[in-house]
Amino acid sequence: MRASLQLARAGLSVCVLSKVFPTRSHTVAAQGGIGASLGNMSPDNWEWHFYDTIKGSDWLGDQDAIEFMCREAPNAVYELEHMGMPFDRNADGTIYQRPFGGHTANHGEKPVQRACAAADRTGHALLHTLYQQNVAAKTQFFVEWMALDLTRDADGDVLGVTALEMETGDVYILEGKTTLFATGGAGRIFAASTNAFINTGDGLGMAARSGIALQDMEFWQFHPTGVAGAGVLITEGVRGEGGILRNSNGERFMERYAPTLKDLAPRDFVSRSMGQEIIEGRGVGPNKDHILLDLSHIGAETITKRLPSIREIALRFANVDCIKEPIPVVPTIHYQMGGIPTNINGQVVGTAKGHEEVVNGFYAVGECSCVSVHGANRLGTNSLLDLVVFGRAAGNHIVKHVKDMKEHKPLPADAADFALSRLDKLDKSSSGEYTQVIAGDIRSTMQKHAGVFRTQKLMDEGVKELEQLKERVGHVHLKDKSSVFNTARVEALELANMIEVARATMVSAQARQESRGAHAPGDYPHRDDENWLRHTLWFSEGDCLDYKPVHMQPLTVDTVPPKPRTF
Repeated sequence: MRASLQLARAGLSVCVLSKVFPTRSHTVAAQGGIGASLGNMSPDNWEWHFYDTIKGSDWLGDQDAIEFMCREAPNAVYELEHMGMPFDRNADGTIYQRPFGGHTANHGEKPVQRACAAADRTGHALLHTLYQQNVAAKTQFFVEWMALDLTRDADGDVLGVTALEMETGDVYILEGKTTLFATGGAGRIFAASTNAFINTGDGLGMAARSGIALQDMEFWQFHPTGVAGAGVLITEGVRGEGGILRNSNGERFMERYAPTLKDLAPRDFVSRSMGQEIIEGRGVGPNKDHILLDLSHIGAETITKRLPSIREIALRFANVDCIKEPIPVVPTIHYQMGGIPTNINGQVVGTAKGHEEVVNGFYAVGECSCVSVHGANRLGTNSLLDLVVFGRAAGNHIVKHVKDMKEHKPLPADAADFALSRLDKLDKSSSGEYTQVIAGDIRSTMQKHAGVFRTQKLMDEGVKELEQLKERVGHVHLKDKSSVFNTARVEALELANMIEVARATMVSAQARQESRGAHAPGDYPHRDDENWLRHTLWFSEGDCLDYKPVHMQPLTVDTVPPKPRTF
């Protein structure tokens, strides 16, 4: 919607296709804040943000893209403020900022307050602000439509998508001079997830089926604090406001793992520390399988003012009042760092003969894309920032690009054939497996073989299991053949996307023989910059892997060379 706003304001004809009503998309679940070095609460500057993001990425992030994002961050936040986004305020009227994991002053010296927050509903505020602005700009919304496949011509240019209108079951070709994906992540390929049920990797599946590589898919962020047994997100903002993780002995154990940042170390580090406590028998509960998040010392007034949704979530999903008692939490899958490879203009790039080449007419932003600003581990608050900075950049680039295009390229005669054949196969199925049985098996496989702690043996087994699951996905039986709002058909189509993302993840992880960021196999406990300081590229055809170098040269400042991560 940040990109479509830029296009609509420029007077272009733009439609936003959405599987759900726009304000129901998963950005609404983002809680803690959007990162920007405003310096309202403590001294800060974009270079500190730049350094923290590179360090958080475990040096797999592209430094040119990271510089672009961090430099643009303050302007992006001020733009949102001027659009009417209801940020919390300080006494002097400036935007309230809270501390967040991995956010530091002077290259790790001490925590800094950089997360611009609207209580613990920042994503909700952002989503509604951008929707309202798009309505005012007369953006056309196609609500409850599901994109099926990319339309490409003989030159490889993207000319639009085929799409299913859920209300009628009709299939359409939507033709555009440019097509932009902002289809979010695929966290529902795991059994325990903070993600909404719509997050099935649809954009990634479409890109993979059309021959475009998926980048760095081995890197999945486990958020340290999902409600134990439910997976619902408890924002890092809780720890930013002073919340403390405790083990079964009541010990604030993060002091042992990260003496400087303690509970505000980056997410991959905190998740592994929690996992270590559980493995060593200091977990909480009858099964010693979770950790406690204690915020009782923060005080009822601060919790009610700054964390009202968290109190509601704790009451509803954990049956505890966090004003008086701790919340049971456990690391839960949250965010994919990998995705469709793009440049800082949002253009999708392929790799040919060692060079990155733009895929004409195709853009991607947000979690479905890989710029790569997050590398091997995303810094908290950079996801919302990623959306608005690169959404705006893509919008600006498209405005300039389409002015030179006098007319649409002709559609190939078989533009809709592939999508129609997939639907026809489902509609003609007379036997086979139920979609949700296979989906459940994908989730179980990913949870077991690609979790916080990985081993080469587990990943090798996972690859073999997914080969069998891919075969089963091809034999789904659709019992209900009706047209109007057939959710079973939608779920079957989602399953085809889920298996692509699961395969990309497992095959990429199996090959990376090092520990970096969120990917930490026990067989390879150390980071290996000599052999693995490079991006993974996975191709669906034949489960093939290729690699490309990390962009180590920023735009205007000196390179930040790799060094060990300590907190």
